[in-house]
Amino acid sequence: MEKGPVGCACTVVHRGEVIYQETLGYADLDKKQEINLNTVYRIYSMTKVVTCVAALMLYEKGLYLLNDPLGDYLPEFQNPQVYKYNDFGVKTLVPAGAPIRIKDLFMMTSGITYGGDGNETERQTRAKMEKAAETMDTRTAVKAIASVPLAFEPGTRWKYGMSHDVLAALIEVLSGQKFGDFLEKEIFEPLGMKDTSFRMREDQRDRLCTMYDCAADGTMTPNTRLDACYQPDCQLESGGAGLLSTIGDYSKFAQVLSNGGELGGTRILSPKTVQLMATNHLSAQQLRDFDWTQMSGYGYGLGVRVLLDPAAGGNNGSIGEFGWAGMAGSYLLIDPKEELSIVYMQQLLPSREPFIHPRIRAVVYGAME
Repeated sequence: MEKGPVGCACTVVHRGEVIYQETLGYADLDKKQEINLNTVYRIYSMTKVVTCVAALMLYEKGLYLLNDPLGDYLPEFQNPQVYKYNDFGVKTLVPAGAPIRIKDLFMMTSGITYGGDGNETERQTRAKMEKAAETMDTRTAVKAIASVPLAFEPGTRWKYGMSHDVLAALIEVLSGQKFGDFLEKEIFEPLGMKDTSFRMREDQRDRLCTMYDCAADGTMTPNTRLDACYQPDCQLESGGAGLLSTIGDYSKFAQVLSNGGELGGTRILSPKTVQLMATNHLSAQQLRDFDWTQMSGYGYGLGVRVLLDPAAGGNNGSIGEFGWAGMAGSYLLIDPKEELSIVYMQQLLPSREPFIHPRIRAVVYGAME
């Protein structure tokens, strides 16, 4: 904590037994409110793993195949266009040479990006999504995303973006339910995840962990700029970043994955589907794109990192370990071979993920006999 957040929590479960569970520091520094097991966190991109599991549940029902064109289910994606750049940076707009396949959404190989300044796709996506958080529901927001030309030909590169938000719209179309309702009925309620949702209930407000911006000199400043999406009147249910949860709730979800898709008699996925999720799906070119510092030695499966080469990352974990992380520093690790799950929570921007997460992993594996 001297080099990280003002408070954090971690739960480690091995072969069905909680072997480590600790809360440290403060949920609110000014009020001296300590973090506890009921503290609520913004889990940001750890939402993606939930979204991908939900979509795979529909895959298991035979409602789509991974190689199906996305436009067969979401018509707005039937004729995607792509920006091309020549050697001088001159941009042209051309029809995509191939459709976006549903697996491209899982794999982040669709050409859909996040908002940003890196290229024209990012700039247009940012403009669309600045409006979405205030006025659009999930389906409408995805139609806005579909109107933006792709950053590259579908299936050719890897680029982190809003693909899993589009997957949430696909779940709505296939299930006939609102995305949040589907998650509640099929995952949260069966697993007893009572504090996991897109919108803040009144009884959760006093339990929400304060988000802190950390300045270069270590000064912590509360940040509420990103909290509009959790209010009761927000219609957007982001499959990429929208959920609130507690460490206890998310640890139940983690145990399902470490236990082959089942927990306490409730089966969410089959072991074979979990195995497919946790298999690297990237080509050699796409693996070169997946070059984040903390992902050395990892590939990428259906919405999760997957450990391929422990030596490349100086990693003492098991080949096949998988998981993901959230923007404010939350962390998920699943090791099917060891039936191990690690869930770590904090609320810090920037998150210091490349420093903190590999150390958590190293310490947990170092403690195993």
